[in-house]
Amino acid sequence: MATQQTTTAGRLLVAPSVILLFLWMIVPLVMTIYFSTLHFILTDPDSRSFIGLQNYIDFLSDPDFLGALRNTLVLVGSVLVISVVGGTLVALLMDQQIYGQSIVRLMVIAPFFVMPTVSALIWKNMLMNPVSGLFAWLAQSVGLTPIDWFTNAPMLSVILIVSWQWLPFASLIMLTALQSLDEEQKEAAALDGVGAIPFFFYIVLPHIARAMTVVILIETIFLLSVFAEIYVTTNGGPSTTNIPFLVYELAQHSYDVGGASAGGIVAVVLANIVAFFLVRVVGKNLEN
Repeated sequence: MATQQTTTAGRLLVAPSVILLFLWMIVPLVMTIYFSTLHFILTDPDSRSFIGLQNYIDFLSDPDFLGALRNTLVLVGSVLVISVVGGTLVALLMDQQIYGQSIVRLMVIAPFFVMPTVSALIWKNMLMNPVSGLFAWLAQSVGLTPIDWFTNAPMLSVILIVSWQWLPFASLIMLTALQSLDEEQKEAAALDGVGAIPFFFYIVLPHIARAMTVVILIETIFLLSVFAEIYVTTNGGPSTTNIPFLVYELAQHSYDVGGASAGGIVAVVLANIVAFFLVRVVGKNLEN
């Protein structure tokens, strides 16, 4: 009886926060779904009318949608490859005993705590500027012509910026997994004369496979909503416009609330589909 009373009291204490969180999530979603069924242009509010699924049809049939979807997949896939592979290599380096190890780890992890807008501005004005940027100075130092990154290689520029932000996260997770590797396995491999490459592929890689799947899952969910880096650096364009930026253009440039709401729902559905399959993959990996 006392246990039931304790459970009931605990639920009553938690209920306000759960209800508030539920409303905070559900109310915007319901409003977005409602607006997505309307013809609603901010510059002509009197013309608001119910049109059903027409906004979804228009958004999915928009010629820019396929390009935005392709750019989204290229951005997510490229950043995942760079962050997972690079994060593994950085984690292997940080796992070695070196002088000032704690300071090195702090410096490696630091970029993850920089705001996306700030990091994009730093890369745009201090590193990739074709006139006064660091990369331009390095190119001129060896007699090469500086590259106008955001004109000649806009998608590559955004990929590098986003990868720089997420590489520390992957490195931290991989390092945590590496440090949990059994020391007896390392000693046994050393006694058997196992080389560095076989040791990595047959012992280290299977051990950190779970950490890799977690990194891929978390990063994918966040990378599907990349916006600030594109807005600050290239301001969209055929080469870098992803789905979130396409929704932004509908809302801010066309003032099409209905179309932007439909695009937002499509983006949420796509993100949930990707997350669903990734969760299944992660679950199977953790079970194994």
